[in-house]
Amino acid sequence: MSQDKRYVRPYGDTTGDGMVQMSFTLPVPHGPRAEGAAQQLANKMGMDPAMVVHSHAIGADFTFVVVYGSVQHLVDLEQVRVVEREYPLLSPYEVNSELKESLGRKLVVVGACIGTDAHTVGIDAILNIKGFAGEKGLEYYRELKVINMGAQVSVPELVKRARTEKADAVLVSQVVTQRDAHILNTQEMSAAFREAMGDRRPTLVAGGPRFDPLMAGDLGVDRVFGRGTTPGEVASFLVHTVKKGVAA
Repeated sequence: MSQDKRYVRPYGDTTGDGMVQMSFTLPVPHGPRAEGAAQQLANKMGMDPAMVVHSHAIGADFTFVVVYGSVQHLVDLEQVRVVEREYPLLSPYEVNSELKESLGRKLVVVGACIGTDAHTVGIDAILNIKGFAGEKGLEYYRELKVINMGAQVSVPELVKRARTEKADAVLVSQVVTQRDAHILNTQEMSAAFREAMGDRRPTLVAGGPRFDPLMAGDLGVDRVFGRGTTPGEVASFLVHTVKKGVAA
């Protein structure tokens, strides 16, 4: 990273002008008072000058506002902590070819929404053949055997099915986050697999819009995928883990 790119500031109209846009709702009836309150809040958050560029009523007692203005804060890119993708993105053809060469059989994937979570949109987007964001789901891949257990699957049920199917990978999706349910459910799941299978457990993958990819170690899983993840990213990761295992 070049030295002049270590520190960056938001870009709006000209490079480095610090212009940002944010939106929020205030419990104030729509009108000048609500817009003035929004501008004051933006000023306290370090936006100066701040302009309310849009506002509208949400019912009788609330106002949605969009504020545009400049901030002086800098971002130190060397202090940014993220999970970098350490494997290439593969096409379905490449995934199938790599798995056929490395395994000589279909890779078995079991997926589910665990606990009381009934939101299957995420797991279906990754597993179902219709896929997501223009990409086919894992069911489309010839060298993958996919078992989608659906919603509200208990951890013991998931472990039992994974053992029965001799799963190579288990994918769990969690959307419900009240009282950190997504964290507790995933930790329970990973602990159950360690207890039941030890080092022979399948690759464990957790996904959901409120997961931070940096949480994998705390959750006891091998990978965490956040919002916007596509089936191709997951398939490419599974190939990566297979090749690591073969090399080991």
